[in-house]
Amino acid sequence: MNSPQRPDNVVWDITYACPLRCVHCYTESGRRPSRRLGRADLLRVTAALIELRPQAVVLAGGEPLLLPEIFDIAAELRRNRIGAIVYTSGWGLTAALAERLLRSFHQVVVSVDGATAEVHDAIRRRPGSFDQALDALAKLNAASVVLNDSRVPFGRFGIECTVVRSNAGQLEEMCSATAPKFPGMAFLSFGAAVPSGLASAPVFERTELLTDDGVAALVDPDRLDRLRRLCPPTVAVSTTDNLSLLMRPDLVAAGRSVSIMQVEPDGAVRAMPIYEGTVGSLLDEPGAVLWERAQARLHDPFVRATLGPVRTMSGWAEAARRLDRHFGSPDVLARLDRRVRQ
Repeated sequence: MNSPQRPDNVVWDITYACPLRCVHCYTESGRRPSRRLGRADLLRVTAALIELRPQAVVLAGGEPLLLPEIFDIAAELRRNRIGAIVYTSGWGLTAALAERLLRSFHQVVVSVDGATAEVHDAIRRRPGSFDQALDALAKLNAASVVLNDSRVPFGRFGIECTVVRSNAGQLEEMCSATAPKFPGMAFLSFGAAVPSGLASAPVFERTELLTDDGVAALVDPDRLDRLRRLCPPTVAVSTTDNLSLLMRPDLVAAGRSVSIMQVEPDGAVRAMPIYEGTVGSLLDEPGAVLWERAQARLHDPFVRATLGPVRTMSGWAEAARRLDRHFGSPDVLARLDRRVRQ
């Protein structure tokens, strides 16, 4: 089986600090130490990622906007012709910051998990987070008008929604009511929650993780067509079941899995996106060495035996829990034990 020589994309969870406490948080951000690096080491990690020549580096978290150094990172990526993408909850976004984000990043993604404050805020576990997200979108929209009038190159902005049972019935409303409020918005993406982090916990699996029927309904072509018709024609609408993140052996062999390197805030590289377990740090070893090591994990007998039989969302959640415990460090295992007791 041939492995890709480099990742197509990198997702760097640049900090675990976050003002929100999302029920599906893949990184448990806001509930654990931020593990953020200082400026010099952030740029060292950036340089290591540039050497890999990915198509894009995604800065996520946690809340990346808590780190002013993200603009230094974006500048280095752009200087080396690598896509720079940032994800944000929009909490506390100012007009000046909105314009700077669009000037610095190729794409700014605001996370919105519902068409109403009642639904979004319940998922995000912070009152006012829906209003903050929509205010951020309004500021990005206003900044895009100014930048367009001045003919200055700037990035696109849009919404990504993590689809769970609580918000699955609001996608049409997001297209018909939310999207038209922001004429400059370029995209609206709906992706099924994957069983990672808090979203792999048994209680989340029972109450919020989409059922198999729910996933099928999300990616049904007729529904996608309906969502697109409800949105302004300038907005690109997409849906995904995110099964490419499962990393099941047959999907990997068929080239239907993602080629992504996931980096933790301190520069550690996960062996497989969404699952616990690292293969070293970009501060200590070249990215190419860590990528090769990560690719080897896909062929580990335990990985293949655990993921090979998965055919359902509940089976995926159970497999994720097994993988996290098998490959997690002592600190990870302690965190998983605390999660079970909560």
